[in-house]
Amino acid sequence: MHRHILAIGGCPQEGDWIRFVRFMAKLTGKRTPRLAVLPTAGGDAEHSISMVKQWASQVPVQLDVISLFRREHEQLRPAILKADAIFVGGGNTVNMLAIWRAHGVDHVLKEAYHSGVVLGGVSAGMICWFQAGMTDSYLKNTSAPIRDGLGLLPGSACPHFDSEHHRRPAYLAAIAGGFPNGIAADDRCGVLYRDEQIAEVITTTPSAKAYRITKAKSDQQIEPLDTKLLPPLDTA
Repeated sequence: MHRHILAIGGCPQEGDWIRFVRFMAKLTGKRTPRLAVLPTAGGDAEHSISMVKQWASQVPVQLDVISLFRREHEQLRPAILKADAIFVGGGNTVNMLAIWRAHGVDHVLKEAYHSGVVLGGVSAGMICWFQAGMTDSYLKNTSAPIRDGLGLLPGSACPHFDSEHHRRPAYLAAIAGGFPNGIAADDRCGVLYRDEQIAEVITTTPSAKAYRITKAKSDQQIEPLDTKLLPPLDTA
């Protein structure tokens, strides 16, 4: 049994979300897997949940949206662990992690990971799986480092590397100053980890990239990773 996490830099369009989630669904090995969506980072906003339900209707999954602001599941652990795949949406990473810990969701997600549930997410849903990451949770249009991720994946992560002007310089400066080495992903790019190692990098457009960013002694290296283009929506 392998452990999988798909860390996505950004999903600016409906088709991006559908293609990445379809990829996650195939990783489960099931024809119609159970997909749990955690929209905590976005405050469980009704319009976001409605949008996710509409998008998920185009993927062969059984959808369950798990809200923590308006609890509908009396017991969160069985609701989460019955999923074959779990997708975490974007928003405020710091608030999301705090709310997860208040409800005990952090422990359940770790349990799900080690039991073989496929995990994934975009933006905040990318950062959360790592030990550390770059977030704009504290101030809009300003990236700041955090070190309290779930720690399922080593090092750090930075989403929206190509689309938000503050991300790249802040992340490079942080790593140059001793922040954990890590991975940066453009919008429309997902980094698949298998058993805590990068297995492949997938994209919904040829221009999207991911980078391994490291500091060794006084030198910083930005290494582009090979990418694989996902099939278009009209391909089964």
